[in-house]
Amino acid sequence: MEHLELFFKSIFIDNMVFATFLGMCSYLAVSKKVTTAVGLGAAVIFVLAVTVPLNWLLDQYLLRDGALVWLGSEYADYDLGFLSFILFIATIATMVQLVEIVVEKFSPSLYNSLGIFLPLIAVNCAILGGSLFMQSREIGTLALAFNYGVSSGIGWFLAILAIAAIREKIRYSNVPAPLRGLGITFIITGLMGIGFQSFGGMLTGDNEAPEGVENTTVEQIEEKEIKEEIEEQEEAAVSYNQVVNK
Repeated sequence: MEHLELFFKSIFIDNMVFATFLGMCSYLAVSKKVTTAVGLGAAVIFVLAVTVPLNWLLDQYLLRDGALVWLGSEYADYDLGFLSFILFIATIATMVQLVEIVVEKFSPSLYNSLGIFLPLIAVNCAILGGSLFMQSREIGTLALAFNYGVSSGIGWFLAILAIAAIREKIRYSNVPAPLRGLGITFIITGLMGIGFQSFGGMLTGDNEAPEGVENTTVEQIEEKEIKEEIEEQEEAAVSYNQVVNK
């Protein structure tokens, strides 16, 4: 259940584009055609799926406070957390270089279409953000880290794919001149973000009662609130009468 909740939450609620606005540069620049958007989105999924688990291993066994205890008790007090950014970016750059070589080898047309934005995945804030969010949210297992990397990549992929499909249709629409280009794109992105955030009520599980607590109906909750309000009014009236009598 934890894996499933993390998967859907990372795609819809904590979407890299619509919730944290990460990776907006390539999101806006490479979303003019669906074909290029699919290629870049697939590359982002692959890079996140590989780098987030790798960086989780680095964080668990090298970077965090006491992570070097496996080398011996004398290393238990070492904290290499200040190296997080350097090592995370090094891992990301390595994977991006591998993706660039593979794409250039097997799909030269896609490589030419993506242009400079393919190697720029290495400095894409969405990729680094995936590893940093993994670290800050203290994801507990390697499987959850892999799940988070894949689902975050899918969320970014869906975002750029959706906006690319819409922008292809907008070319044939009568958009007001001041809004053409990035103007209408930003408006659509905001509306899409609202749509994605609407999944929050279904996936957070806030309506479920805690363990050991019986489920209560809306009528019971309202009745309890009314009783509490009446009791507060009675206590206020008693206090007022006591003050008046004095």
